[in-house]
Amino acid sequence: MYTALRLQRRLKHGEASVTIVDPHSYMTYQPFLPEAGAGNLEPRHVVVPLRQVLRGCQVLSGGVTSIDHSRRTARFQPREGEASDLSYDVLVLALGSIARTMPIPGLRETGIGFRTVAEAIYLRNHVLSRLDIAASSNDPAVRRRALTFLFVGGGYAGIEAIAELEDMARDAIRYYDGLGPEDMRWVMVEASNRILPEVSLDLSHYTIRELQKRNIAMKLETKVESLVGGHVVLSTGEEFDAETIVWTAGVRAHPLLENTDLPLDEKKRLRCTAALQVLGVDDAWAAGDCAAVPDLSKTDSQAFTSPSAQHAVRQAKQLGDNIVASLRGETVRDYRHPYAGSVASLGLHKGVAEVYGVKVRGFPAWFMHRTYHVSRMPTFNRKVRVVADWTLALFFHREIVSLGDFANPRRDFEAAATPVDAA
Repeated sequence: MYTALRLQRRLKHGEASVTIVDPHSYMTYQPFLPEAGAGNLEPRHVVVPLRQVLRGCQVLSGGVTSIDHSRRTARFQPREGEASDLSYDVLVLALGSIARTMPIPGLRETGIGFRTVAEAIYLRNHVLSRLDIAASSNDPAVRRRALTFLFVGGGYAGIEAIAELEDMARDAIRYYDGLGPEDMRWVMVEASNRILPEVSLDLSHYTIRELQKRNIAMKLETKVESLVGGHVVLSTGEEFDAETIVWTAGVRAHPLLENTDLPLDEKKRLRCTAALQVLGVDDAWAAGDCAAVPDLSKTDSQAFTSPSAQHAVRQAKQLGDNIVASLRGETVRDYRHPYAGSVASLGLHKGVAEVYGVKVRGFPAWFMHRTYHVSRMPTFNRKVRVVADWTLALFFHREIVSLGDFANPRRDFEAAATPVDAA
């Protein structure tokens, strides 16, 4: 979206036409997903409608299933109807990444990711509905299973997700008679010996201590062996039942890249130059998680930019400028940006941050997290809406309504339409 927006602003009228293909008609600002899942932000405010922002571009809702760059064609599959070929002169791939899963029994049937707005909304409703179930049952096994929440993967996505959702549930459980925070069990499983590898070791340890104070069990150097039927089996031999299993154990390049004739590296990412051009290929460009872009800010010649919003947003703008320069026969510029650091929210008024070597924790880090990401949020419209949500939250309690039926809104109608004799 940022690349298309840059092209829209810099290209002269009639100089070129821009077409965007995406399964959704909006762009998601993923760093705000934990806050949307926790109810701190309205979900519609963390997405940007493409047709509203990119008025000078053609937006096609659907997916590309394969690309033959030698023929300058992409196979386009609309959301409904027959597939067709799209012809192009210049290709931009900004596919991002998808969840990296493992062949764990039961994962596909019981797990849920945390990379889309739909998943964030579902998890919020699901967690609150588990509180409803536990408060309405006298069976200790039912209550224990409903109130056990497992998160797998201790990177930024997993830590922010478990911290924000636990914070929301702790706030909500006050309104449930017979339930208290001590009845909930939150478990974080991480295969390596630390969490948040993007920050220093002392901030990682600080985060663990803060989460443990909230009775979140941190299980490092532990793997999940099985999740069949929601029965969790860990590599340590521990077993328990959980109705909420969230998978945030890393990402991998979008599988579409394997259906192209473009060069890929060992991680199935596009091999790119520092100028964001696909290596050795004319008229093909890439940015973001799907691109292996050399990190010129480091002395290591084998270093690549990390898969983060920080690089993706900046690469997109440079990519737009380079495409315009290429079309006009001008010199393209290499992308160079030293890693500024990381910020993470651990729930309301809690966070960690490490920016240009300066370590911050607690409320200041949480404030830095919000300030930085609202500054990166696309469009003035969305910035205002996000700040308005935060401002209203200062005066009103969080909503604790579970709208779980949104997952199947036709259930009641189908039941009403079923003949009595058939029931």
